[in-house]
Amino acid sequence: MEPGPGEGGAAGAVHFHGDEEIIEVVELGPPGPDDLANEMEDVDFDEEAIQGAEEQAWETEEEDEGVEDGMEAQDDSEVTFSEHSASVFCVSLDPTTNTLAVTGGEDDKAFVWRLSDGERLFECSGHKDSVTCAGFSHDSMFVATGDMSGLIKVWQVDTKKEIWSFDVGDLEWMEWHPQAHVLLAGTADGNSWMWKIPSGECKTFQGPSCPATCGRVLPDGKRAVVGYEDGTVRIWDLKQGSSLHVLKGQDGHQGPLTCVTSNKDGSLVMTGSVDCHAKLVNSATGKVVCVFKMESAASKSPAGEAESNSVESLGFCNVMPLAAVGYLDGTLAIYDISTQSLRQRCQHESGIVQLLWEDGAAVVYTCSLDGAVRLWDARSGKLISEYRGHSAEILDFAVNKDASIVVTTSGDHQAKVFCVQRPDR
Repeated sequence: MEPGPGEGGAAGAVHFHGDEEIIEVVELGPPGPDDLANEMEDVDFDEEAIQGAEEQAWETEEEDEGVEDGMEAQDDSEVTFSEHSASVFCVSLDPTTNTLAVTGGEDDKAFVWRLSDGERLFECSGHKDSVTCAGFSHDSMFVATGDMSGLIKVWQVDTKKEIWSFDVGDLEWMEWHPQAHVLLAGTADGNSWMWKIPSGECKTFQGPSCPATCGRVLPDGKRAVVGYEDGTVRIWDLKQGSSLHVLKGQDGHQGPLTCVTSNKDGSLVMTGSVDCHAKLVNSATGKVVCVFKMESAASKSPAGEAESNSVESLGFCNVMPLAAVGYLDGTLAIYDISTQSLRQRCQHESGIVQLLWEDGAAVVYTCSLDGAVRLWDARSGKLISEYRGHSAEILDFAVNKDASIVVTTSGDHQAKVFCVQRPDR
């Protein structure tokens, strides 16, 4: 089984008149000819790389097997992990040392392995369905793996032993608490779950009777924001088990939620949906601060085909008041939060799967359906660098703390480690 799309703008301005809050939404239209001309100027054609790839091609033909049309045989990665026998859906790095990765795949397997050499430490065995969620606890002591059928297992990393498991029914998302041995998950019946690990002490948060499609624990560790298939968003009080805010109707989305995130101090939450809107929400009041809307470039789709676009990934910059929104049509939009306006628009040839901000810089990392990882300067909108090596789409990726390493997973059954070199460092 494969997870559906989205598992994994217009700028608005707000004006205050006394107690009244007016949300102004400015639609972002398709790029004009000038924008496209500017974008073309920014494209560097790396002739040496193309020539190098051609020279490599005749040396050994076997390397090219399995490479799909249009995917180059160029491989910029340092390490390849090849123990999965089907698409690799998820990856997470251990937060304390950033030396270990856990990956989960369509082969019903999850592995913990070393980034330095791709050596397997242990297999997280016993799953009966695609492993779509995997992650380390905040202190790297435990690793949790979850499959689509809802079987969640927790392993102690140093002993490599399973210490806890639980079956929740169809799993949508799973996340560790940022400060405690507490695991949260959302399921297709609309519930969100919270367990103390390893005791298994449990609390549930009952949402609407539709899937809880995405969730994120806020940085204070006391609240979580959860998005649902019916377009509603709830901010939960984890201790009380009650919802603090419910965003629905005009405040909610007009389609299923695909992603939620928060800024570093948790004061702002951003939500994304298949309705192509990203909403900025004040987490204390539950009020929508502004809406970033995307209007698709109609010229991009062949005549007669229904266009599909959606928000696939979101993130806040830690060092500047910027937010990034990645769309299925390949647009990376950088918004200025203070002016609530579009600042940069970076176009990809194919859909964005996920984006991540570098911790200490205004740099956005994207991975996309064309199998490449790209680094973008959010201030200028310019492409800094691009890394290739996969022969199919990238499905997930992670960046280490000092932003020197990117780890990717792909439909080509592989996970790869790329060393990122930035000339300005």
